[in-house]
Amino acid sequence: MKTLKDLGDLKGKKVLVRADFNVPLKGTTITDDGRIRAALPTIEQLRADGAKVILMAHLGRPKGKVVPELSLAPVAKRLGELLGVNVPLANDTYGEDAQAKVAAMNDGDVVLLQNVRFNPEETSKDDAERAAYAKKIAALGDVFVSDGFGVVHRAQGSDYDVATDLPSAAGKLIEKEVKALSRATESPERPFTVVLGGSKVSDKLGVIENLLSKADRLLIGGGMAFTFLAAKGYEVGTSLLEQDQIDTVKGYIETAKKNGVELVLPVDVVVNKGFPSDDVPADPEVVDADKMPADKMGLDIGPKSQQIFHDKIVDSKTVVWNGPAGVFEIKEFEAGTRAVAQGLVDATANGAFTIVGGGDSASAVRNLGFPEDGFSHISTGGGASLEFLEGKTLPGLKVLE
Repeated sequence: MKTLKDLGDLKGKKVLVRADFNVPLKGTTITDDGRIRAALPTIEQLRADGAKVILMAHLGRPKGKVVPELSLAPVAKRLGELLGVNVPLANDTYGEDAQAKVAAMNDGDVVLLQNVRFNPEETSKDDAERAAYAKKIAALGDVFVSDGFGVVHRAQGSDYDVATDLPSAAGKLIEKEVKALSRATESPERPFTVVLGGSKVSDKLGVIENLLSKADRLLIGGGMAFTFLAAKGYEVGTSLLEQDQIDTVKGYIETAKKNGVELVLPVDVVVNKGFPSDDVPADPEVVDADKMPADKMGLDIGPKSQQIFHDKIVDSKTVVWNGPAGVFEIKEFEAGTRAVAQGLVDATANGAFTIVGGGDSASAVRNLGFPEDGFSHISTGGGASLEFLEGKTLPGLKVLE
């Protein structure tokens, strides 16, 4: 994979950078700027090299329409604060305003183009349509740097297609992501523990399948744990359950046994009358995993499970975690996710190599107040890191080879 140093002298060159600025917003307030900060090393390197840095990114799912609430204006503002410079936002992606703002740039300047997903061609399944659109973006720059790890698992116009039009390389973030995930999957120090959570088993079928031949132990929490518990014949009440995956999960339980992979499921669960809302108060109760009431919903792993998960993680040399252990956004059901995060922090302090696999897990560690340097690597790409762990070829990386 080509990296920044393969691009040669960039002084005075217009460098198009695909970043991942898909940050969570409350109104126009960014609630977690982790993805913006993750892009800074590449941007600062390019500025130091005297390049004109033209950034592009998406925000949310506007589905090819201009949705004012999904403008990248809050991102331009926050980025400017972090860099200590003014970052103008073009009001289009490749049109007159983008062209004018790029033409006015001096060496070291930074411009952000408007949300690429305001253009229907960005995510088009029609290769020719996407390629024609990408050429209009490519006309703004001299070289292309791919640094949005969160989008490399899809062939999209501003990422995959632009890379075929210009001399291209991976930015520092993608280089770091690939190095970290490769280290965990290709030559992990053992014991190698994988912690999976989140709501659905179906989201992680490929990962489980691939890791059952690589990991030493698999810890299952979150909503997906209830499909595993149901596969063991347990009552799971009104908890998240994928009935159509029970036979698949039974197969995983067998494969784990056959491969000598330790499969760790919750032994106790924190339940509630339903998902907390205006009508349903948060009234947590701890029950054994095999004694869940039929009218209650599991929303977190229980205290005994928290201790077990923590200890298994600490007793590891490589840990990959993807997906929270419970509904961490609600105080009463955050303890399981907190125990997993603390386990990774303690394992890191013991010299283990630990990865927080993007998406909700990355959001959880920040929202729960854990220091980012408490982990070896926090991935910026939920879906991309999952597909990497599945062993899939990611088009946005392949095109950089």
